[in-house]
Amino acid sequence: MLSAIKRWSLKRSLWAFHVNTGGCNGCDIEILDAFTPRYDVERFGIRLVGSPRHADILVVTGPVNSKNVHRLLRIYEQTPEPKFVVAVGTCAATGGIFKNAYNIAHGVDKAIPVHAYVMGCPPRPEAIIDAIVALIGKIERGEVKI
Repeated sequence: MLSAIKRWSLKRSLWAFHVNTGGCNGCDIEILDAFTPRYDVERFGIRLVGSPRHADILVVTGPVNSKNVHRLLRIYEQTPEPKFVVAVGTCAATGGIFKNAYNIAHGVDKAIPVHAYVMGCPPRPEAIIDAIVALIGKIERGEVKI
């Protein structure tokens, strides 16, 4: 019963914190575009917050390199439970065009668990919204641990 109440309350009040692990900023611009009135992701109850301590979703862009993997882990640990991660862009999912570079460790999923992926370079705002709505559906159906 308590789990059902948590899922019900969480599915319409997800707060997101944007983390850039180093990239070209193309995905960052598309994320900000998704929060404009044209796409209005806030109709799903999602809003950007300025601290990982207030966030439910970490929206991560860029490849994970050897210098920022510790920062990403610290931000992930600061996010309260339940927490979800959305990897936005090809760089966040696989390392992208930087994959074989000397300082790129891997995609985000090798450092922290990822619940939704948005592929593209850069992905369209519609794709970002679709991934977050799919994550809300997973929460509603109980497919992710709360």
